[in-house]
Amino acid sequence: MKTLNIKQLLIEQRSLIALFLLIAVVSSLNPNFFNIDNFLNIFRQTSINAIIAIGMTFVILIAGIDLSVGSVLALSGAVAASLISKDISVYIVVPLILCFGAGLGLVNGALVAFGKVQAFMATLIMMLMLRGLTMIYTNGRPITTGFSDNADTFSSIGTGFIWGIPVPVWLMLLLFGIGWYVLSQMRIGRYIYALGGNESATALSGININRVKLFVFAVSGLLAALAGLIVTARLGSAQPTAGSGYELDAIAAVVVGGTSLMGGKGRIFGTLIGALIIGFLSNALNLLNIDSYYQLVAKALVILAAVILDNFLGHKRT
Repeated sequence: MKTLNIKQLLIEQRSLIALFLLIAVVSSLNPNFFNIDNFLNIFRQTSINAIIAIGMTFVILIAGIDLSVGSVLALSGAVAASLISKDISVYIVVPLILCFGAGLGLVNGALVAFGKVQAFMATLIMMLMLRGLTMIYTNGRPITTGFSDNADTFSSIGTGFIWGIPVPVWLMLLLFGIGWYVLSQMRIGRYIYALGGNESATALSGININRVKLFVFAVSGLLAALAGLIVTARLGSAQPTAGSGYELDAIAAVVVGGTSLMGGKGRIFGTLIGALIIGFLSNALNLLNIDSYYQLVAKALVILAAVILDNFLGHKRT
């Protein structure tokens, strides 16, 4: 029985074990890897993907997918940059953009819940449409935030530090804490797991599944918009191509973190570990002077291993 419990623990914590193994191996290969400055750099680079991946976790837990997050990021960042450049207060712009992102997420949710469109198709349509709207809005050119005091305040979202730790990292940790509380301590969290496990049974039990779908897609849109604010604040401008491919990195973080694409199974802190694995892997390959093309192959192999392991464990349980 004790051996079985240890085995179960190792399976459950496989993502964390993989992260520690990755750190140990790379540290032995490159002494510049294991230092505080590099770790803070990794956390700051990972924070964008991790924040988007929180929302993606909510969506994947109901057996959905959100391909539009990169485009939501780009359009939200572009609108934010144009408002900041007009010297509209950052305290108005930030909540406005977050509501804007949540609204775009609600459109996804409405297509899935009421339009009965598959999440893949609904969010693919939104991804293409929002990317086109971003290009139209920006005219295909970057929008700078300007050089006012208001712009400087806005830039602190992406470049500021609190107690020596970057603001985006604090935001990432805070949001993972909130995500954990929602999924594990609140009723809506139980509904999300139930919906992902068995939609028909959840509906028959009296739970309003459409509201749950609207909620998870709104969360995904809101967090993608927040990521857009951070990226724009860090660069001091909004790029029309910002966020391209970010949806794939977010999905990768969720899957590597142990959340099942079939829905109903996964943990929010597993997503954090998954995002860190991808972030540490990219940083390690850069330090080892591995060509970027090979980095894509390495990332793909990590995701493939995670999916195969998840399928293997799933079949073993059944």
